[in-house]
Amino acid sequence: MGKLLITAGGVLVLIGVIVQLAGRANVPLGRLPGDIAYRGKSTAFFFPITTCIILSILLSLIIWLVNRFMR
Repeated sequence: MGKLLITAGGVLVLIGVIVQLAGRANVPLGRLPGDIAYRGKSTAFFFPITTCIILSILLSLIIWLVNRFMR
């Protein structure tokens, strides 16, 4: 259980670093075309659907590659 938590923490730190570097490199994660943003007078709604789809595809590819090379 301890190794799993350490690995999960390391993965989260790595993802955080990648997101920070992407922001500095002007990669508009969360502001892509297709992301839904609605601003009313007293409400705001934001759902980054395109960003979610792209991240899902990338994570699926990474997991597939890891599983392929671990065999």
